[in-house]
Amino acid sequence: MSDHKLKDFRNFLYVVWKHLGLPDPTDLQYDIADYMQHGPKRGVIMAFRGVGKSWICSAYVVHQLLLDPSKNILVVSASKNRSDDFSTFTLRIINEIPVLAGLKPRDGQRFSKVSFDVGSAPPAHAPSVKSLGITSQLTGSRADIIVADDIEVPNNSATQGLRDKLDEQVKEFEAILKPLDSSRILFLGTPQCEDSIYNKLRERGYTARIWPSEFVEGSKAEKIYDGAVAPYIVSKTTAESVGTSTEPLRFSDVDLEERKLSYGRSGYALQFMLNPRLSDADRYPLKINDLIVNDVDDDVGPEKITYASSPDYVVDNTIPNVGFNGDRFFRPMSVGAQIPYTGSVMSIDPSGRGRDETSYAVVKMLNGQLFVPACNGLKGGYSENTLKELAMIAARYNVNKIIVESNMGDGMFTELFKPLLRNVHPVGVEEVRHSQQKERRIIDTLEPVMNRHKLIFDPSVIKDDYRSALAYPIEQQTRYMLFYQLSRITKDKGSLLQDDRLDALAMAVAYWVEQMAQDADVKIDERKTDALKAELESFITATVGGSKNKQTLWM
Repeated sequence: MSDHKLKDFRNFLYVVWKHLGLPDPTDLQYDIADYMQHGPKRGVIMAFRGVGKSWICSAYVVHQLLLDPSKNILVVSASKNRSDDFSTFTLRIINEIPVLAGLKPRDGQRFSKVSFDVGSAPPAHAPSVKSLGITSQLTGSRADIIVADDIEVPNNSATQGLRDKLDEQVKEFEAILKPLDSSRILFLGTPQCEDSIYNKLRERGYTARIWPSEFVEGSKAEKIYDGAVAPYIVSKTTAESVGTSTEPLRFSDVDLEERKLSYGRSGYALQFMLNPRLSDADRYPLKINDLIVNDVDDDVGPEKITYASSPDYVVDNTIPNVGFNGDRFFRPMSVGAQIPYTGSVMSIDPSGRGRDETSYAVVKMLNGQLFVPACNGLKGGYSENTLKELAMIAARYNVNKIIVESNMGDGMFTELFKPLLRNVHPVGVEEVRHSQQKERRIIDTLEPVMNRHKLIFDPSVIKDDYRSALAYPIEQQTRYMLFYQLSRITKDKGSLLQDDRLDALAMAVAYWVEQMAQDADVKIDERKTDALKAELESFITATVGGSKNKQTLWM
C-alpha cells in the first residue's frame, strides 16, 4: 500500500486492524473513522458501547502524527488509569507496525505513559502526545488537537455538583487549543443523563454524530436525537431494519437482546441506544406530567378532581416549564363541587449557614387531595422583614398550623418567629426534625402522592417560582426553581445543589400523608348520605309536625 493511500484514515485503520489480528473494520467503524478525519472543528462522537471507538481514536492520533509529526495532541480521559491505557495502546501501534518506524521516540525525546514525542517531531515545549485524566492539571498544556475520550462516567456525573464541576473542567479546553484553522476538539463517549456534557456541548455549537446499536424509525429518531444520527445509519434505515442491529457482523440481534436483559432498560438505552431520555424516565422519579394545574381557592376546593394526560389538556405556553423535554403540565379533565378544605398547613425551611433562601409551602387538604396555593423562597434569613412576610403569608392563606424544619438553627428561628406571628396570625407552630437522607425522604414522600395525581398547583405558584428565581445570576437561576428541583432530584446524596423549595413542599405534604388514604369517592358518598338524611328529616318534620305516628309513613 502506497503512502498516498495511507492519507485516508480508513486505509490506515485497515492496516492497524490487520496488524492487531482483528477482523476487517466494519462499515460502521469506517464511517466513524471518516468522521474523525473530516469532521468539524468541534465535534462529538457518540457510538454505542463496544463499537471500538477508543481503539479507532488511538489509531486516529497516530495517523494525525503520521501526516504531520509537528502536531501536539492532548488526550483527556475520565481517569489517569484510562489515559495510561490509551498511551500504552498508542505506543504499541507505533512500535509494532513497520510503516510507522519513523515515529518511534528517539534517544533524548520524551517517552512515558503521560507524554511522549514521535521521532520526526521538531523540538517543542509540548510533547507530541500527552494523556491526562480530566481531574489532572490541564492548565499550561497546548495542543493542535484535543481528544476527550469517555470523560463522562457515572462517578463524575451522578450529581448536579459533579456535573457542574465536569462542565467547568471541559471549558478549560478552549484555553489549551492553539488558535489555528486546523485545530480541533473531538469528544467521544456515551451520555449518562439528559444533563450530559455531550448535550451541553451541542448547545455551545459542537456538532454531534450518533451511531446507535439499533435502527430507529425516522420520525422517532428525529425526536430522540434531534437530527444527529449518522447519515450512514439514516441511509440504511428501512421499515424492515427498524429494531435490528446497525452492526450485525459484531452484534447480532440475539446478542443485543441478551444485553438488554443484562444491562436493564435504562442501562441499555444509555450504553447502546445513546438515548438519555429513557434512562432519565427511570432515574428521575418525580415527573411534572403527574401534577395537576388548576386554580386553587383560598377557602374551598373541588371535592373531586379528575386527572387527564391527553394533548387536549396540556397547559398552554403561558406557564413556564423547566422540566425535561417532553414533560408537560396538565389541567384536569373535570372538577367537582366546591366545598371547604379539611385544613391548611404551612411549612418553613429556614435558611442556614451557606444557604440563600428561607423556603415555604402552603398545602391545603380535601378528600385525600392536596392543593398548593403558594410555594417559594425568600432571601434574608432570620431578618424581621422575612419573618413578617412569612407571617403575612400564613394569614393570607389562613393556615391552621405551621411546621418548621429544626435541623438548622437549634430552634432559634421558631423563637424569633412566634412573637411576630401572634400579632399577625395566631396559630400553632411545630418543629420537625429529620434523620433520613433528605433526597430519599423527599422522593418517598412526594412520589406516591404524585403517581396518584393528588397534588394540585395553582398556576400562580409556577409563574411566581420562575419569576422569583430570575433575581439570581443567570447561570444559577434554574437551580432555585421548585419545578427544576422536583424534576431533577434523584436518590443520590447531593443530587441537587439547591433543594430548599422542594424540601419545604415535601414537609407540608408529609404532614397530610397519614390522611391521604381517604378515598374521595367515599367522602363524597358520605356527604351525600348526610345531606339526604338532613333533607328527609326536614321533610318528615314539615309533613307530620314531629308526630309520634311519623314512622308509619315509611312502612
